[in-house]
This record gives sequence, structure tokens and C-alpha cells, in this order.
Amino acid sequence: MAPTLASETGLAKAYSLSDRAYAERRRILEDQGCVVREIEPVNPPENQTQFAMAYYVINYSKLRIWKFVEYSKIIYLDGDIQVFDNIDHLFDLGDGHFHAVMDCFCERSWSNSPQYRIGYCQQCPEKVKWPKEMGPEPPFYFNAGMFIFEPNLSVYDHLLSTLVITPASTFAEQDYLNMFFKDTYKPITLTYNLGLPMLWRHPEHVDIERTKVVRYCAAVRFKAMEVYWAGGEHGREDIKMLVKKWWDIYNDESLDYGNSSASVA
Repeated sequence: MAPTLASETGLAKAYSLSDRAYAERRRILEDQGCVVREIEPVNPPENQTQFAMAYYVINYSKLRIWKFVEYSKIIYLDGDIQVFDNIDHLFDLGDGHFHAVMDCFCERSWSNSPQYRIGYCQQCPEKVKWPKEMGPEPPFYFNAGMFIFEPNLSVYDHLLSTLVITPASTFAEQDYLNMFFKDTYKPITLTYNLGLPMLWRHPEHVDIERTKVVRYCAAVRFKAMEVYWAGGEHGREDIKMLVKKWWDIYNDESLDYGNSSASVA
């Protein structure tokens, strides 16, 4: 299902695509009731930074959604995310803030960071204290796979102009958004963006039954996760369950736009 966006005229469905998207994919999205907006790519500043994942270079294009000012507030979701329950109440969060879920620093993709090197994670700051000799404790850092924001043309222009003079870094647009919104960021609970590594890195924080939004792929492809983490007799039961939920939703024809519209009528 596509994310819903709040506007003065009610609720609408929308999905952002680059102009290289296949016509067939666009047709599928439109058939599901999506409002498809083509966007121009946003290129990162040129430097020698090696991103944690090569495809992160395309993620800067999500900055374009700040110009969708026909909506008063937007819930952004990455393509590897599945929503299991209604999250429309997030539109009622206070204005003037950037809301997102705090990230975890324990995966190898963070290996070049000082947090990873000393074993520090903001999900459990009591386990490894941030050393005073390393300076101030880092501010809260969010995962940019899901966030709630308010489109604004002035902010949009500032995002693009600041990007030009900001060196690219390991986590691409996620690092950039954390820098840009550091003063307005407000954390929301893990319920709204559960990354699968949290299941083994910080299981004490996970309540799958109450989780509404799951981010599946992270540093691995969905197929690799499905085969390695959920496959065979030694597969993790929690991953098996989440993989099954993904496919159950994918294959549930009652959730198709035409069918759901008919049932409401």
C-alpha cells in the first residue's frame, strides 16, 4: 500500500518515482490509486566518499518531496517498508518538527564511525558510555527510511542550496538530513520503523505484536534475508513470521485498490 498524505482537502495517496521508472510500474501504481509524481534526480556533491551501499547515491532525490506543498504533512516510507496497521494518527504529531525513529549503530555498515569502534549505541547508551575525551555525546540520529515532515518551499530551497556546500558522507542523504534537522528532530518509538537488525541487536526494545511499520532490507536484499535468516530449520522464527506477513499482504487481493474501494462502497 502507498503512503497517505494529509492535505487541506483530505487524504490522498502518493508515491515518488524517478523519471527512469518503467511505464509498467507506473501503471501498477496508478491502478492501486497512487498519485504518481515524476521527479528530477538530485546529485550529491562531488567528492571521494564511499557510501555504505553504492545505491545510496540515488537517495538524495528524496529531497524533492519537500516541494510537494499541496500536502500539509507527509509520511515518507522507503520502498523496503511494510505497514501492518493504520498510522494515520502520526499526522497529528506537532507541527514544526521532523519526526523519525532513532537508528542503531551496531551493524557492520557503521564500522567507520566512532560509535561502532567503541561499541556505543544510542539504543542502549547505558551499556557503553560516551567517553568525555571524545567530546560531546552525539545528538540523536534517526533512520531516514521513514519520517514525518511538512513540505515547505523555503525549506526545500535551503535543503538544495546547503547540499551544494556539504560534503557527502557514508550514509548519504540520511547523514545530510540528520545534520539539517538536528535542531527540530523529535524521536518516535520503534513501533513505526522496526529495522530487522533490532531483533538480534536490541531484542529488549522490540515488541513485534505492537509494531506497525517494519523496514525489511537494510544492508541485505530481501531475497538474501528470506533465504539466510528465515530459511531452513535453523531460520529465525521471528524473521520467518515477518517474511510471511510480507507475502501475505503482497498476495492479499482484497487489499488491491479496486477491491478495497468496492468493499467501502
